[in-house]
Order: sequence, then structure tokens, then C-alpha cells
Amino acid sequence: MSDLPGIVVTGVSGRMGQMLAREIGASDRARLVGAVERAGHDWIGRDLGACMGSAPNGVIVTDDPLTAFAKAQAVIDFTAPVATVEFAALAAQARAVHVIGTTGFEPHHLEKIAAAARHAVIVRAGNMSLGVNLLTLLTKKVAQALDADWDIEVIEAHHNKKVDAPSGTALMLGQAAADGRGISLEDNTESGRDGITGARKHGAIGFSAIRGGDIVGEHDVLFAGAGERIVLRHVATDRAIFARGALKAALWGQDQKPGEYSMLDVLGL
Repeated sequence: MSDLPGIVVTGVSGRMGQMLAREIGASDRARLVGAVERAGHDWIGRDLGACMGSAPNGVIVTDDPLTAFAKAQAVIDFTAPVATVEFAALAAQARAVHVIGTTGFEPHHLEKIAAAARHAVIVRAGNMSLGVNLLTLLTKKVAQALDADWDIEVIEAHHNKKVDAPSGTALMLGQAAADGRGISLEDNTESGRDGITGARKHGAIGFSAIRGGDIVGEHDVLFAGAGERIVLRHVATDRAIFARGALKAALWGQDQKPGEYSMLDVLGL
């Protein structure tokens, strides 16, 4: 077992953090060797298994990420942009693969992540599932085939605790549509409609966000033309699909050169 890649989970008390810890703990391809939480959290200094309501597993939750990363081969991170940027620098210092499922980045965050990727492997994706990444490819292909007379709208739904909108997956799908059309997403985005907004801009890619209940993740890409519509859809019903994808990325990254990669690279798509 000691020959298996050791993985640290950050933000381990959160929904995804706990799911990741369980998925890695049950894996025969990796070991859970560390768990990180923010300073002052109730779980600091306690056994992770006990904190999650199961049998003790010997992994003590810490607020010292660098020490945890130093004994790991990979870090899986679904936290927040500011924390992820800090973790990227520390993971690069430890030469650990950094798998990033965090969303809501600003351009200056991405610049710092790109700098860290010069020294270590980073796999960053708005969504870690196989189905969503296939949807991304289909979105690009359909957008490539249809002209700007077809309106494109990315519609996403998530649970009521999600703090960013549009979701990272929605932005990934919007980027795929823009790439298919050969246009800049930044210059052709339409979202946040409220009140008298005027007619839709011709050729724009729209975003609509729904928040409610415990929705894991639903994404539709609507292509609306005169007299007809095409809808591409992905529905996630189990958060474990993201944990499995992240674990796959962490293992794949062990054999790669420093750089920033996507889940399409991991999946060979």
C-alpha cells in the first residue's frame, strides 16, 4: 500500500471534500495521506474518519498545507479561488500534482495558477465528469455547424449553497460554443437579464443560472433557431462522479511533465 500515490484533500469538511476522502479511502490505486482545513476549524487536530462519523482512519486534519503536501504525490482541491491560488504555489513547491475543481476564478487568479504550472502538474477543470467533458466536445461541434442566426443559451442548475454563477461548467460549455464559432466568449456573453434589457444581441452566447434545493448539477446547451431547437443536456445525480474524475486526474498526472492540463487531456479526448 505504501507504494500507492499519496493524496491530500483540501477543504475536507465540505461536501466534495468528504466525498473525495471516502472515494480515495475506498480506492485500491491511491492512499489518503492528508486532510487540510482552514485555521480555526473545529476539525483541526482530530481524526478525519471520526469527524466524518465513521471509524478512525489515522488521518489527522491539519491547517498546515505545506507539511501535508510535502508527504503527498497529489493534492485534490475543491475550495475557493483565493485558497486554491495559495495551494497551487505550495503544491508546486512540493512537486505534487494539483487537481483543481474550484470555480469562480478571476483572471489574476488564473495567472498565478499558470505560474505554478511551470513547476508542477496542474489539472484544472470546471467539471471532472466524463459526461460533461463529452458534452463540451458536442457543444463545440454543434456550434461549429450552425451560424449566428442560432441563439446559444447555457442553462445551469445547482444547489442553493453554490456561491458563484455562472458555474464553472457553464463557462466551460460557453467557451466550447465560442471556440466552435470562432469568436471571443468575453466579447460575446449575455447574462444577468433583468428588467427592460432590449433584444438579445445577435450571435451572443447567453447564460442562465438556477439555484435551489440539493441539485447536484444540471446543464443544458440550447441552440434556438427559427422554427427549431436543439438541446444538449447533462444531469448529475451523484457527486461521486466528480470525486472519481478528480482521482483519475490525480493518478494520470503522476506521469506528466509540468504544465496546466484539462480533463479532456486526462480522458484523451
